[in-house]
Amino acid sequence: MRILVTGGAGFIGSALVRHLVNEIGAEVLNVDALTYAGNLASLKSVEAAPNYQFLRADICDHARMQEAFASFRPDIVMHLAAESHVDRSISGAADFIQTNIVGTFSLLDAARHYWDRLDACSKSAFRFLHVSTDEVYGSLGDQGLFEETTPYDPSSPYSASKAASDHLAIAWHRTYGLPVVVSNCSNNYGPFHFPEKLIPLMILNALEGKPLPVYGNGANIRDWLYVEDHARALFTIASRGRLGEKYNVGGRNERRNIDVVHRICAILDGVYQDKGPHARLITNVTDRPGHDARYAIDASKLESELGWKAQETFETGIEKTVQWYLENEWWWRPLRENVYSGERLGVFKGR
Repeated sequence: MRILVTGGAGFIGSALVRHLVNEIGAEVLNVDALTYAGNLASLKSVEAAPNYQFLRADICDHARMQEAFASFRPDIVMHLAAESHVDRSISGAADFIQTNIVGTFSLLDAARHYWDRLDACSKSAFRFLHVSTDEVYGSLGDQGLFEETTPYDPSSPYSASKAASDHLAIAWHRTYGLPVVVSNCSNNYGPFHFPEKLIPLMILNALEGKPLPVYGNGANIRDWLYVEDHARALFTIASRGRLGEKYNVGGRNERRNIDVVHRICAILDGVYQDKGPHARLITNVTDRPGHDARYAIDASKLESELGWKAQETFETGIEKTVQWYLENEWWWRPLRENVYSGERLGVFKGR
């Protein structure tokens, strides 16, 4: 089995590549442009594996994508390459439009031309998985869950660009017959997470005695999904999901942001008892524009149709995550010193 993964040097992408190479034994081509969040150090465990290849390329480069398809000849494409941080999309939307919309078009078009030329057997077996987010659905009230039929209502430039890319992927299935399936996931966390995101930012700031910035009163709710559970789900969906369908992936672990931060502080208090309560570092900051109140995924379709279940609860997953950052300074220290030191992102003047 030959699988082309885009964005495989990112957080979720690298977890997927490690799973495919080490657990599935697939032949993997990782295509990544290595923007600020792409990190080949996350793939150190597979970089020398005989069933792993890396291609540094931008998915917006249509000619390079066509060449990648022609030379690697994948059976499955798993498309994760994207600009993904909401705060960055607020202050700089252009990169999100280019990568998430134009780049997805470029990849779909290259995939279609490749697929059209396959023999009947290979054509029937081919799959294109478009990986997306629950943020396309907008904000939930106090009750209910996002289902695959929930209308799209994106709030940020990031989620709007992902919604557009979802529509493109489904349109390529309906118009051209390209064998596409789409997944929408809840908030991921775990090892190798770029430190601009909530959980790694809180862990690393706490370790350095820096403020722990919490938007508003911290009451925003997210459904947390351990990244290795997500990697298993993605391969399951890509290999067995029904064509033209969407599958929601969630951990059934709803938590308020402030409760997530307090849990991280409590874990670190147990490790560094002499440093006093880390919760003293929590600082409430002005909320970001368009901050969705609550996300929660109904993963029943994935669980019942394809038999996937999350293996980690939030309690087990957050313990593993904090411990990983404590043990792997070699990975995050260069990022904190040279790429992102913890400053607030997504600030703009006025409305």
